[in-house]
Amino acid sequence: MPDGKIFDTHAHYDDDAFDADRDVLLTALPSKGVGAAINAAIDPASARRCLAMSRRHGYLRTAVGIHPECAARASDDWLADIYRLSLESGVCAIGEIGLDYHYEDACPRSIQKEWFRRQLALAVERDLPVIVHDRDAHEDTLRLLQEYHPQGVVHCFSGSVEMMQQVVSLGMYIGLGGVTTFANAKRPAAVAAAVPLDRLLLETDAPYMAPVPCRGRRCDSSLIAHTAAHIANLRGMDMRELLDATWDNACRLFRLKL
Repeated sequence: MPDGKIFDTHAHYDDDAFDADRDVLLTALPSKGVGAAINAAIDPASARRCLAMSRRHGYLRTAVGIHPECAARASDDWLADIYRLSLESGVCAIGEIGLDYHYEDACPRSIQKEWFRRQLALAVERDLPVIVHDRDAHEDTLRLLQEYHPQGVVHCFSGSVEMMQQVVSLGMYIGLGGVTTFANAKRPAAVAAAVPLDRLLLETDAPYMAPVPCRGRRCDSSLIAHTAAHIANLRGMDMRELLDATWDNACRLFRLKL
């Protein structure tokens, strides 16, 4: 167990990968140093599943939103659902929302941008932070963040140090996870070393992207300990200091008293 509390700001515990042992795992995570985790929904049905989990496990919080890969199926009813769900106790953000240009067939860019705009507007209206997905869409993502000026985090940040500085200048946070530990991950490592400590969040994207030395395994929030150790080493600081700072950052952004 790490010497410090883990706050995983991005996980997907409603994913099928957890079907066999979800409640057993979620019950065990606090004993492994996990003090808080945010379940990021991908559509209204996912948001309901995440909310149900947060009611069973008190350290979980929920972000409600429509993922860009789901935007092709989205409707006005979905947006109304997300708005209603955002009013529920335990909801701390609008997410996971954003742009993903990696798989061109998943959803046309024009539709992705439309739904990103609509959910950014909803977040600003509800005064909730956003959890932003940006994959191979740096320019459009940054342009829309500059237009709407939401509070929030760009999760699994894959941009340059220069883009990180632009995101931070908007008052937003940078989410880093297991990718930072990969041998070929030069950009995330550079960002991890350069991002202001008070703008850094730790995450897993569980069940995906387990850090070295667990790469290839199903990821869960406890594995942040490996990511934190790696980032602390890159920054020349104590791991506990890093965990404490990122805990405080997450509580500040998501307005949680934990």
